[in-house]
Amino acid sequence: MMSGPVVPRPRDPEVARHPVSYVTRKLPHVTLVFWILKIAATTLGETGGDLLAQTLKVGYLTSTLIFFAMFLVSVMFQLRARRFHPAIFWTVIVTTSTAGTTMSDFMNRTAGLGYTLGAAILTTCLGVIFLVWWRSGQTLDVENVATFKGELLYWVAILFSNTLGTSSGDFLADDAGIGFRNGFLLLAGIMALLAAAHYLTNINGTLLFWVAFVLTRPLGATAGDSLSKPLDHGGLNWGTEGTSAALLAILVMLVLYQIVHLRRHPLEPVPTPVNRRTGTAEQLNGRRIAPVPQPAGVPSASAGLDAAPARPPHMRLSAEPDS
Repeated sequence: MMSGPVVPRPRDPEVARHPVSYVTRKLPHVTLVFWILKIAATTLGETGGDLLAQTLKVGYLTSTLIFFAMFLVSVMFQLRARRFHPAIFWTVIVTTSTAGTTMSDFMNRTAGLGYTLGAAILTTCLGVIFLVWWRSGQTLDVENVATFKGELLYWVAILFSNTLGTSSGDFLADDAGIGFRNGFLLLAGIMALLAAAHYLTNINGTLLFWVAFVLTRPLGATAGDSLSKPLDHGGLNWGTEGTSAALLAILVMLVLYQIVHLRRHPLEPVPTPVNRRTGTAEQLNGRRIAPVPQPAGVPSASAGLDAAPARPPHMRLSAEPDS
């Protein structure tokens, strides 16, 4: 749904004419495959959270603590990695989804806040996170986050957005009374409108991304409930075990596809970032790639111009990655 700046690889001739340093990319491109994986991961999070909390009768609080611990472990591996690893990245997405499911259910059901108040509280928390993110000077362009602080804020926002998505889905299915299947169709329609807005309007891409990211959570939740819930509840009665197993198999196949694809078409690096507010260097979240010295006799692209050094041209020198 978004497309960030496209830069050449450090070994390409274009970089020789634009000698800036780069950082290996830690986060994927936002493409169709990204959204398919996101919906599969959040649907698995819904059924997996229900499997532990309800089917196995572990309870919402204990399940939340278990899944939150799993999130902390997986996000630690993600933050320590120096490039994009699909298996690690999507594991973190799944753990934010499962933790978000049980966290939302604990707030709304066990603590008695209700879906409307729970969604309002989570919306406020997410708004505060984005305000802190903006004031930190980090880029909000999720395809080009290249600092440790920026990625940390990214994962905190994802955790709360998935939790908010759970509350929103429950509100639509229960409080609004439209049911699982109608809720899925409504959310799918809104997602189609967001995609149209991305391609046909000038609405900010970052705003569209986060609205879509939040909505894919209840979209996945209603899809998961439509498969797992009993027939008298509007579902297909697959059960949480069968639905979770099927979704896990789909997710694993898609991640394997992404791994193979990235070996053929590696992600291009990101220009070394600076703080948007202060202009100072930041702690990087990937491996720094040293600039290639400019060959003798090759004039600079900015030679003769009374301007700052030219930025890398916005062109892709390899096939468009699926992630």
